[in-house]
Amino acid sequence: MTPFRPSISGRHTATLIDNKSYILGGINLSGEMVKDFFYLDVSAPFSTQELLWQNLTNNNMVPPHHSATSAGGGANNDTLFLFGGITSDQTMALVYTFDSRNGKFYLWGGAYMDFVFSNEMLILDTINLNWKKGSLLNAPTPRHRYGATLLPNNKIIYIGGNNDNTTVHDIQTSNIVKGTALTLSEVYIYDMINDNWDIKITSGKIPSNRGGVSTILGLDGQKVIIYRGFFINPGYLDTTLYVLDLTNYNWYVPKISGIVPKPRDFYQANVIGKYMVISFEI
Repeated sequence: MTPFRPSISGRHTATLIDNKSYILGGINLSGEMVKDFFYLDVSAPFSTQELLWQNLTNNNMVPPHHSATSAGGGANNDTLFLFGGITSDQTMALVYTFDSRNGKFYLWGGAYMDFVFSNEMLILDTINLNWKKGSLLNAPTPRHRYGATLLPNNKIIYIGGNNDNTTVHDIQTSNIVKGTALTLSEVYIYDMINDNWDIKITSGKIPSNRGGVSTILGLDGQKVIIYRGFFINPGYLDTTLYVLDLTNYNWYVPKISGIVPKPRDFYQANVIGKYMVISFEI
């Protein structure tokens, strides 16, 4: 049997459910939207040089799209929820679910098809399937392409992003050549229990303004890790991985070894075991 070869290069979703990393949608190297739907079973040993993707595209009812949002949910946290995205198919629904066999799905900000920025905190109860809106008091300015990470204390941290729909960046270096991105000198915290926002000022080796990043929580629950994205040119090739210490909101650059990946943005990152796994890229 010929191994499945994904055609996507980025702007997909990556959702970890029951030790399977599900990849859905995105664009290919020609910039075309694709209908790919597949997963990697990470419970078994695998080689990063020869990934055994399992193809589910024939089961995919979602039209070709990119830049959507996904999360696991449902009573057993085993249902994939897909929200929004960009598509040329006018029949595409707002929310899709995929049952891979007591949570809420939080959606803040983003942009509509005409690049008008949303200023809403939408909350989907994935068990009872109903929507409500969260508070916007002290919320960040409307934006998209930010990084968001769920923290152990029932809070969500939002980092960076972009609120300029004219921004263009060089895909080879990730440097912004037109427009701008938002600062990482401050981050925003949403409290899911008390429905309120807080702003934290950061210090240390603050990364340059950037968007198109994915953020993950460190294994100790006290750090947020970001890598690359598109950014304002700092005057050098920035291949740095940054860490934000949540105990004092100090940015620093950790010591890393091995081969540093090439510049990338619009990738997806997941924590699988003790690894930060980056899937695809632009």
